[in-house]
Amino acid sequence: MLKKQWPAFLLAFVLPLVAVFWWWGGFATVSVSEDEAGPYRYAYLDYEGPISNMRKTQRGALAAFEHAGVPAGDTLTVLFSDPRAAHGKVTAHVGYVLAEGAALPAGLKEARIERRPVIRAQVQAAVLLAPSKAYQALADTLAERGRDIAMPTVELYRPAGEVDRIGTFTLEMNR
Repeated sequence: MLKKQWPAFLLAFVLPLVAVFWWWGGFATVSVSEDEAGPYRYAYLDYEGPISNMRKTQRGALAAFEHAGVPAGDTLTVLFSDPRAAHGKVTAHVGYVLAEGAALPAGLKEARIERRPVIRAQVQAAVLLAPSKAYQALADTLAERGRDIAMPTVELYRPAGEVDRIGTFTLEMNR
């Protein structure tokens, strides 16, 4: 009797979970390379607290862009502290890329990141899954060289622009 239920169990529960994980980019390959990145001009809010609550601040920054009628570029987060060392708490700038010449939305601060040599990890995956994949790939690559992730890191997420498409997450660490 139990043997007859396995196919139904697989079709009803396991297969949909695997399909969603695949669609979110769970099986996507992360590319790690050395490159140059920047410059970036961005508008942000300061954030200090659990990394899991950062999305609320991100939504606040986006609301400021929308209220000002200024188009927001890619999501940009600069992490200044390592969440592994601080029990999941971070200090960060949370915001969006701001086009040259665009007005700074009220309530946000402005900063720039100049062009610099970086080690870049990039993956096409859902925004909630992509950071863990990129950080793990970067950590593995650095461990092969006897190094570890050094803060600050810059995280960029570029949505695909379509509801049924997954965006691209890029993680940059200064060389």
